[in-house]
Amino acid sequence: MARKQRRTNKKSFWHRIRFKYKLSFFNEGTLEEVWSFRLSQLSAFAMLGLFAFLLIAFTAFIIIKTPIRNYLPGYLDVEVRKEIMQNALRADSLERMIQIQSLYLNNVAGILSGTMPVDSIREIDSLARVNPDYEIPQTKEEKKFIKDFEEAEKYNLAVLDPNPVPTDGVFFYKPVNGVVSSHYDANIRHYGVDLVAAPKESVLATLDGTVVFAGFDPNSGNVIQVQHKNGFLSIYKHNELLLKEVGDRVVAGEAIALVGNTGKLSTGPHLHFELWYKGGPVNPEEYIAF
Repeated sequence: MARKQRRTNKKSFWHRIRFKYKLSFFNEGTLEEVWSFRLSQLSAFAMLGLFAFLLIAFTAFIIIKTPIRNYLPGYLDVEVRKEIMQNALRADSLERMIQIQSLYLNNVAGILSGTMPVDSIREIDSLARVNPDYEIPQTKEEKKFIKDFEEAEKYNLAVLDPNPVPTDGVFFYKPVNGVVSSHYDANIRHYGVDLVAAPKESVLATLDGTVVFAGFDPNSGNVIQVQHKNGFLSIYKHNELLLKEVGDRVVAGEAIALVGNTGKLSTGPHLHFELWYKGGPVNPEEYIAF
């Protein structure tokens, strides 16, 4: 009996909230019905819920997108911390730029007043005029190369050549610190070695001598040639900039050019180095440990 009563009450509840009521508007003077609509309790609750949701969403949108959000407790602190961090980064960048500008101005002032120390590239000249009896230290790679070369040449009959190239007492400077990407091969008319190096790195004279050519070639780019007194001629190709002119005297280890990528035959920043002896090309790797 109780279960039947609960079921009846449930049906009565759903019937009440779904029962539609008519709301009419009348003209007071003529009692004519102007407008009316039917509405149930369920639809009224639904409309009120939708209106409340739209009102909350609209209010949140206004708060987020307008300065009103600054009046919310706790929000202003986050905003202030963010601005402080951005201002600190800007101040650090400005301080760094000021230091760079100050260093630049000090360098310019030193150059104009003549107090600027000599550039490190030109200081190589003094190193090249050391006592010839001074023994230059060798790295592990150079020692290993010399040992392997001596073992390979121990039974080489080519040392009996009646016209050997005189290299006693001659020390060849490595023209540039780089990696050999292409070796000497006379069969394909490649009379030198290609050394891949960093752009604008200093190119050094391998021996004392005189510049006999310094100019531009369409295929080889900026080329400089140095004639040495012992019959050797060294050639440096694909340079970015030539630091010497024809007739200049250079010493071993002195900067004569900068590594570049000039000429049609160049595929990247590197130095093409050739070594000639009395008009004939020789393999530079037989005299210099690259």
